[in-house]
Amino acid sequence: MAGHGEEEPPTTGEVGGDKLILRGLQFHGFHGVKQEEKTLGQKFVIDVDAWMDLAAAGDSDDISHTVSYSDIYRIAKSVVEGPSRNLLESVAQSIVNTTLLKFPQISAVRVKVGKPHVAVQGVVDYLGVEILRHRKA
Repeated sequence: MAGHGEEEPPTTGEVGGDKLILRGLQFHGFHGVKQEEKTLGQKFVIDVDAWMDLAAAGDSDDISHTVSYSDIYRIAKSVVEGPSRNLLESVAQSIVNTTLLKFPQISAVRVKVGKPHVAVQGVVDYLGVEILRHRKA
């Protein structure tokens, strides 16, 4: 009953499914395999889920017991607005890897990268990728 795979907790032995949620982050980037994508750029929409135990933060009401949304936002922004990549898979993987590297308390990260403006025959909200990575033990 996870509803489109959005709620399942990581299967790494972590207790519970606490997570930080960032939705609809919009940045202008220069990713894609077509030359015009690399020169003109386009809008990318990013969603991030970062699993970690939020009990201490909930009990203490102290920001030092969690990870700031702003820090994860800045990671996504720096990757999307950074050097051009051919594939959205690479954009998503870079956001995940940087997040896991910077925040050891995060056990897993899911990143969705969407391209709302794509050259396809038909109407779409966006096309993109979604990856889920668990911290390696």
